[in-house]
Amino acid sequence: MLEGSRIAAGRWEGLWTGTAEPGLRVMHQERELPGLACEALGGGRWRLSLPIPVELLSDGVQTFLLRAGDDTVGHFTLVSGQPLEADLRAELDLLRAELDLLKRAFRRHCVETGA
Repeated sequence: MLEGSRIAAGRWEGLWTGTAEPGLRVMHQERELPGLACEALGGGRWRLSLPIPVELLSDGVQTFLLRAGDDTVGHFTLVSGQPLEADLRAELDLLRAELDLLKRAFRRHCVETGA
């Protein structure tokens, strides 16, 4: 099980717990990325490390899947660039609209029930 992960200095690092060395691979757009290192820490814990290829860093959202066989057991995502700002702004506007809708419905409920 993937317990935690981070990205530092162009490398993704994760902590895997299990009884045996995991047979994991990292996929990006159905392509396996080379260079995944797996270091035993003892107690069924493993440090995973993968250099992120520079050519995969671009505007938008890039999702990397951690797979064991055909099963996806974890993932990490990189988000960058100006187009993202518009996406986040639109998502925030949508959340605000939904919150306003919920507030109106709650107030109407309170008036109707006399709460």
